[in-house]
Amino acid sequence: MVVTVVYAVVANEGSMTDNSWNDERLVELRKLWDDGLSISQIGDALGVSRNAIAGKAHRMGLPKRPSPISKTVSEVKKPPRPKAPAEPVNLPLRLELRKLQWSRSKCCWPTSSKQNPKGDPKMSGFKFCGDRVVPGKPYCLQHCEEAYTTSRDSR
Repeated sequence: MVVTVVYAVVANEGSMTDNSWNDERLVELRKLWDDGLSISQIGDALGVSRNAIAGKAHRMGLPKRPSPISKTVSEVKKPPRPKAPAEPVNLPLRLELRKLQWSRSKCCWPTSSKQNPKGDPKMSGFKFCGDRVVPGKPYCLQHCEEAYTTSRDSR
């Protein structure tokens, strides 16, 4: 028994059947590249794959395209830093507390001020005592005596 195999080459209309880049196609590639078309769009226009365009553009030394996915550090614009307002009177609590200087070695007992005579943390002008703490406690000696009392002491 004899088997005959026939190979057929089918070419798409407008495609490069002989894989050659002639001068006309190179000029068209450069024009489309300079017009800012994507590699896929150029490939569709010339009837070749996007990889063929990418490789030929690289070999021709055409300028690289910025990635549509990732941005370089220079392309990422940092928002301008807002200027600090001059002591607003009634900030929300979360913003007011951000301004406080806090340390584990300083007493964190709320104190009163001209703006906040009751030492209310919800009011503007809230401050901590700031004196040196008793080791192992969050308060200074004076505020420890006030905070840590027993029922016998209060009689």
